[in-house]
Amino acid sequence: MTLATILLQTASPAGGSGMSTIIMMVALVLVFYFFMIRPQSKKQKEIRKFRENLSVGDKVITAGGIFGKIKDIKDDAFVLEISENVRIHIDKGSVYPTAADATQNAVQK
Repeated sequence: MTLATILLQTASPAGGSGMSTIIMMVALVLVFYFFMIRPQSKKQKEIRKFRENLSVGDKVITAGGIFGKIKDIKDDAFVLEISENVRIHIDKGSVYPTAADATQNAVQK
């Protein structure tokens, strides 16, 4: 039995009690929390932790899809080398782990 089936069975026909409506609303809030809000918060926490642990020499990808290696770390930005002697300054909030790093972290867990 699914949660939706259980909720539908607890609801009485038109003019049902207020208690069953409250129980159904609470159940819907819990479903949204556990299937939507909590996983997103967990993912954001992992990305924030990743950004805090970056160091010079790490390979990253920007939100714009630019691959590169970190050459310098400033207060709120990175200096990213995208090709030999080609460096750009990017905001720390626009850096994500490369696919290889994400796979490696998943294997370690």
